[in-house]
This record gives sequence, structure tokens and C-alpha cells, in this order.
Amino acid sequence: MNYKVLSLFSGCGGLDLGFQGGFRFLNKDFSENIFQIVWANDINHNACHTYRRYFNHPIICGDIREILVNNRKGLSNNLIPLEVDVVLGGFPCQDFSHSGKRKGFNSKRGTLYQAMSDIILQTKPKFFLAENVKGLLTINNGKAIEQIVQDFEAIGYHVSYKLLLTANFGVPQKRERVIIIGTRKNLLPKFDFTKLSSQNTDWMPAQQAIEDLENKHEGSVNNHFWSKAKKNKGQGNNAIAKECPAPTMRAEHHGNIEFHWNEKRRLSAREAARIQSFPDDFVFYPSTSSAYRQIGNAVPPVFAWHLAKEIGIFINQNLKKERDCKQQAIGV
Repeated sequence: MNYKVLSLFSGCGGLDLGFQGGFRFLNKDFSENIFQIVWANDINHNACHTYRRYFNHPIICGDIREILVNNRKGLSNNLIPLEVDVVLGGFPCQDFSHSGKRKGFNSKRGTLYQAMSDIILQTKPKFFLAENVKGLLTINNGKAIEQIVQDFEAIGYHVSYKLLLTANFGVPQKRERVIIIGTRKNLLPKFDFTKLSSQNTDWMPAQQAIEDLENKHEGSVNNHFWSKAKKNKGQGNNAIAKECPAPTMRAEHHGNIEFHWNEKRRLSAREAARIQSFPDDFVFYPSTSSAYRQIGNAVPPVFAWHLAKEIGIFINQNLKKERDCKQQAIGV
């Protein structure tokens, strides 16, 4: 059985690719999952262009808040489907980030999770998944995450969340992300993060992920172009260590993506994509600076694939229990 997925704040599609499955990363196949993306949305035109070129399903490019308003007025040609099983959303995280200005709910972007909440209220999916940065847990002394949990619980969902490290899931990057999962109260129990929390594959060093690209000529591989920004003070001006997973690939780097361990140049966009666990046939458009941003904003597909696998098992097991109970109740 396939579950229909509505994807919000999709970016170039890292989270969607992981949930869909059926891709290859560093000579390893990641099988198809039981989730089918039926509607996707993002506001960034370059990310939408990249998404359309890779996936076989469309993405609606525009502000989700405007789309919601037009849907209510019956003015939109991009109607949000009401019959979906899953809502995904890596709602914009810069305003919750430790490396950002930490405006949180005091910014327009910081309340975009409320648009996600509106869509969940309309579509009543079996479960939803939201992704955000580690800083979400500490902003406003923890009040932000408390408010988000309360808001989602108020519309009929059990809510659990966990800070997970992507390096534990086979991603060559020490990226920490908060995963928030909601399950519909009248259908599923609260999601248990125990198995995901105990996931601990051998960490993949950066060298294993990108060594073959080190001496390739610039442009000889898709997106193998790099920023020429000179070394200066601030983030992104250190060389990565080849024997460890790389640091977080950030979106707002202003040209200051980290240097290669050889210190001769900065990481290329393709190397950053590898570090984010994107397959090599995933091409980013239209420029290197845009590619860096899309890659940094994305959820690592391999990480998302592991989330999808565990969530799929959880849903199938618990929906089967419910069906069995109903059959017993009517004497089938």
C-alpha cells in the first residue's frame, strides 16, 4: 500500500527523495518506499526548477500563505488535495538557527509552521513530519518548541520530537536536526523515537564521500564548480577534516562554504551535495551559488530515507492492529 504525501517547503526535494526512495548514493541502492508525493510546494523559483528537473511529479512554486488564501476564496488553480495520508514540511529554519539572528516567532518566516498547521487541519493526515534546526529547542528558553507542540496537539495529534544526528544514519556530515512527528489521535499512538535514537551506523568520513572528486577538473562533473571567495574571518573559512564527517553544509554561507582538506580551494557544489547524501544524478540549477543554497537548505536524502522506513513500519503495524480490532468487534 502506498501512502499519499503532501510536501510543504519542499526546497529542491531532499526530504521528498528520501520518503520516495529509489535512488543510489555512493554505490548503495536505497529502495523505493511506501510513500508517494502527490503535491509539493516551495517559494524559491530556483529550487522549484531543480525539483521539476529531477522528479516525475510537479511542484507548485509560490507562497503557501497566498495559496491557502486563494484556496479559501476558490481563486486558485493549485488546489491543495484534501485526501492525503501524510504531510511533510521542513518549515524555514533560519530564524531559529544558532548561526542566524534568532528572531523565531518575531519574524514572518518564523511563523510559517502555522501554515503547515492550517493544512494539517484541512487534510487530517494520518501523520505529519516537520524538520528544523537544533536551535528550535532553545529559542525563547524552550518556549518555541512548547508552543509548536501545543498548537499541533490542539488540532488532534499526538506530538513527539527528537534531536537526531545525521552521521548516525550513514550521512557523511555532522548535521543535527529536530524531527517533529505528529500522529492522529483517533488513529495512531504517539510515535516512539527509540529505534531512530539508537541508530548508529559507522560514521562515514568526508574522504570516503568525495575523494574521487578532489582532482577532477572544474566542470567535469555536474555542479563541480566552487566559490572563489578568499579566506577571511567567520564561518565557512576552515578546511574540513578528511577523516571525519564534514560539518553542516549551510545555506546562508555568502560564498564562505568550507575549504577542501587540501586547502587549495573551497568545496564544490557537487562535493557539498555528496556530503548531504544526494545522488550524483541530482543536478542543481541554475548556478553554483544557488546550488549551495539549495543543498544547504535540504534534508539529507539518506537520512530522510531512514526516517521514512521506520515511520512506514510504525504506520503499517498500528493500522493493522486497528483493522484487526475492528474486524473482531464486528465478528468478521
